[in-house]
Amino acid sequence: MQKKVNVMYFDQFEQNQVFELKPVHITKELMLSFAKVYDPNKLHMDEKFGKTTRYGQIIAPGVMCFMLVWAQFIRQDIFGEQFGGALSTSIEWHHPVFAGDTLTSTATVTEKTQRNKYNGLIEITYDVYNQHGVHVMTDVTRSVILRDVK
Repeated sequence: MQKKVNVMYFDQFEQNQVFELKPVHITKELMLSFAKVYDPNKLHMDEKFGKTTRYGQIIAPGVMCFMLVWAQFIRQDIFGEQFGGALSTSIEWHHPVFAGDTLTSTATVTEKTQRNKYNGLIEITYDVYNQHGVHVMTDVTRSVILRDVK
């Protein structure tokens, strides 16, 4: 069971602090339903076409994989009401994700910048691996986090 993390303000985050995220299992049904609505690329939907590619099968939409990891981070409620919103995100996909894969992730505080007396920027790097330990994705997200100014 995932350990509940206390809600944190900007000043409570530390450089190189690591959060372990709950694993995410990728199913073909999830891939197809997401792709149908948000990324109708043949590589994500057409199994016959997928067999002709270098992957030999359809692959999961990258944005779907990112959103599933992001959802696990948000569910930990680390930011709580202190989350002012994501300022930017940069995603790199290193390896395809397939139906049946289980993704494990870490979220590491890689930068912390005070903006003013009310909030600061936290940069978090998400490293995502499949069940074979292959690094499938990296995301760097910068978010505005409130300070405890009571």
